Amino acid sequence: MVLNHDIYPAFPFPTLDRLGIPNSSTPTSLGTLTIDKARSVAQGWLQDFSLAMHNQDVYRIMGLLHDGRGDVPAWWRDMLSFTWDFRTFRGEVKIKAFLQARLGFTRPSEFVLDDASISVDRPYEDILWISLSFTFKTKVGSGSGIIRLIPTPISSADTSSSVDSVQLKWRAFTVYTNLEALHNFPEKIGPNRSFASNHGDWESQRLHALEFKDKNPEVLIIGGGHCGLAVAARLKALGVCSLIVEKNEEIGDNWRNRYEGLCLHDPVWFDHMPYLPFPPTWPVFTPALKFANWLKFYADAMELSVWTSSSVTSLGQNAQSLEWTVTVVRKTAAADNGDEIEERILRVKHVVFATGFGGVTPNTPMYPGMDTFKGQILHSTQHKKASDHTGKKVVVVGSCTSAHDIATEYYSHNIDVTLFQRSSSSTYIMSCDKAWPIVFKGTYWEGGLPTERCDRLTASWGYHAFTELGARRVRSIAQGVDRDLLDGLKQVGFKTNLGIKDTGFSLLARTKAGGYYLDTGASQLIIDGKIKLKATSDIQAFTESGITFEDGTHLDADVVIFATGLGDPKENIDVLVGPNVAPRVKPLWGLNEEGELRGAWREVGLPGLWCMLGNLAFARFHSMHVALQIKAMLEGLFLTGERYSAE
Repeated sequence: MVLNHDIYPAFPFPTLDRLGIPNSSTPTSLGTLTIDKARSVAQGWLQDFSLAMHNQDVYRIMGLLHDGRGDVPAWWRDMLSFTWDFRTFRGEVKIKAFLQARLGFTRPSEFVLDDASISVDRPYEDILWISLSFTFKTKVGSGSGIIRLIPTPISSADTSSSVDSVQLKWRAFTVYTNLEALHNFPEKIGPNRSFASNHGDWESQRLHALEFKDKNPEVLIIGGGHCGLAVAARLKALGVCSLIVEKNEEIGDNWRNRYEGLCLHDPVWFDHMPYLPFPPTWPVFTPALKFANWLKFYADAMELSVWTSSSVTSLGQNAQSLEWTVTVVRKTAAADNGDEIEERILRVKHVVFATGFGGVTPNTPMYPGMDTFKGQILHSTQHKKASDHTGKKVVVVGSCTSAHDIATEYYSHNIDVTLFQRSSSSTYIMSCDKAWPIVFKGTYWEGGLPTERCDRLTASWGYHAFTELGARRVRSIAQGVDRDLLDGLKQVGFKTNLGIKDTGFSLLARTKAGGYYLDTGASQLIIDGKIKLKATSDIQAFTESGITFEDGTHLDADVVIFATGLGDPKENIDVLVGPNVAPRVKPLWGLNEEGELRGAWREVGLPGLWCMLGNLAFARFHSMHVALQIKAMLEGLFLTGERYSAE
């Protein structure tokens, strides 16, 4: 993979030098910034901000934001609370236009500081900010926010308050606002849950509700993986009736039916589902089969309505009512214990695609001679278990997560396996055991902050705003705890990179949904030669007995597995809406100019057509945003045309 750094802007971070504060001044000023002084700064700043927002005084608000000195203007990221969209604004012109357009429409009020959230953060000697959190209200709901204040010296024309011996004015570098709830429609959790007793009728009521014989669901969710389950749980908590349609026989089969060696590479604290976290005995890295069983348990425990062994065969929208007509073909158990095929037509107001990153057709490159190869050619989605190929020679084409996992599985079964990395390709590698504790220190880790707090802190950094700071951490990990690992890979010819603009897996995940491997052991196997490596030349053609490369070498193979990507997730929507409507469906995934992900967690080009996409952390957090938007529409609080959208 050749990384194109040029298409992603590099925005500088507010170091003290860029802000005009020489390091020589820090011992007498910022070096003695106590939490009490920071609390005083935060309280005064939010008081001014609250008054200006309530009065819709855009001029005064702009005076509280960093003005761009040192080429580091302020950022404002909003999730639904002011825009009904996911937007990131940088600099005076865009922020001012956003505020002028939306403050009168949303009418913000009741800003309340969370005193316990105030902190002085100094990740590096030349970087410092005061962090604070707050809650607020708009005309439709309540929200939360996170602010990072940075110091700037006061000019002769600016005579604000001071901190110690250096006169400073604290201005916001990042502002994050997020919709949390709708007025009059609280989630039915905690004290809002049902207190009614049920003596013997629960099972019959559940079975009746699952059939949808006397009513239609309000929302149809296509796909019963973690994204579909998460948004169904959020909708249920808001009192919205939904139905999940899952093509597999059981919930969890999308993980259960994949290759045997699959395991999550994110730590458990990062992967909790909404409302029901993993128990404290759960392993840090979850095996796929264990996770599959958890998803089935989750659907049952949360009492989500699911039709398994079912597929949506057609999907159409009424141009006037905007209602969706959905045809579902469903396999049901007959009285004689056989199977019946039932076709149901449902009319729903919203359709959510939660079909994952894979498209209709996986990415399998074509080479001359593949039709003459006497062995077996598989895509990684078709691979089940290494023991199927005992005694064979296996070549895994690819150099990212699936390729490493599959190669490791073959090695563990004493099968001859070679990993092929294209000569023009390179991979971002980060250790899980050594680097994750650094990445998630104090957040998604044992003894860290609550998951909900971590989600909002993470979201409060716009992707572009965090690029330079994130790159420092990536380089530090590569030059520190991962140095020996990366040096070892280099010595055996495996090509690595530090990600797009040295941001590691962060931008790779958000732009390509791949291009990296978070190492759980395969890298050392490659270094030790236990997983063989071919990385000096590209494939020229297949032969009857293997693969010939452009450098003239030949690799014998009985099985070739392409771990080369899953295709475009937009294909799943295009197929159902048909060729006449498909051009209206917006692209899915990848960053737009503001640094926001395209298509995910909002309508994707047609009213009432949604996409839930992403890893477990994204699903947990953004399922809330999808549910809030749908609930607001159903209650008449929000119309599609009221979005303040970039495109």
